Amino acid sequence: MPLEIYRRGGIYHFRGTVGPAGKRRRLRGSCQTSSKDIAARQAAEIEARYWQGHFDGPAAILTFAQAARAYRNAGKSTRFLDKVEAYFGQTLVKDITEGSIYEMAKELHPEATGASLNRMAIVPVQAVINHAARSKLCAPIKIERYKVDGKVKDIATLEWVEKFREHAPPHVGTLALFMYLTGARVGEALALRWDDIDLAARTALIRQSKQNNERKSHLPAPLVIALANLEHIPGRGVFGYDHSPNLRNAWEAAIKRAGIKRLTAHSCRHGFATGLMRRGVDVVTVAWLGGWKSAALVLKTYGHASEARRVVA
Repeated sequence: MPLEIYRRGGIYHFRGTVGPAGKRRRLRGSCQTSSKDIAARQAAEIEARYWQGHFDGPAAILTFAQAARAYRNAGKSTRFLDKVEAYFGQTLVKDITEGSIYEMAKELHPEATGASLNRMAIVPVQAVINHAARSKLCAPIKIERYKVDGKVKDIATLEWVEKFREHAPPHVGTLALFMYLTGARVGEALALRWDDIDLAARTALIRQSKQNNERKSHLPAPLVIALANLEHIPGRGVFGYDHSPNLRNAWEAAIKRAGIKRLTAHSCRHGFATGLMRRGVDVVTVAWLGGWKSAALVLKTYGHASEARRVVA
């Protein structure tokens, strides 16, 4: 039978069976409205979309929200996906173009660099659509990435970290040392819980935000001491902050008090990679220790020539 609407608890719902003989499908759900007219219109649109999908294929009716839901259900990494999903929502995937994706990226992150736009906007939308494409629900999409500035990254040194710690609150100072000595990303460090720390074994279990898996990092003696003396904050992670934006004010204030060069928290991760490579650690090991996707990525990002001309001596 066609979809019908009925009222329950002041809100209208729809239910019914649609489709040709042998391929009928039962649909039901909430219209999320107390208006009978709006509910009737929604039920009619849902039924029309079903028939359109039946005749024209799933690509004709697939919304980005539906594709994102399938992506999440497959256990894929959802980093940065929330804002993208909220932006495109009920937009049909077939109507999402390269131009609309660039517009979304700039609207959501107007001050971001090309690298950040790629990471926070281009990658998640492309991953969702191409995951749906592999299930034959839509056509794949190819998006040209924003150009990335190839300048040498600012890195934190151990000297910088120690001066920073002298003027930072204990949790913030230990966070900087942790990222510098383990190569953890800011989000990975903030997600750390005390159950992930084994001071006796001198290890930390880091849940990798990009590869959606885990790695164990060694804790050097200075880091073990700093963590052992850190106060536990009930309901919070090891470093007391749940989101990097909340950390920013404390981080900037510590830099100002210390009178040192302004570096971001991510510069500590840069310092980890650069420091190891300058000490002769091979790039494959550096990538493995820091959770980079590949040795090639580490080499491209951190493999800069030394400017010390007397190195030949």
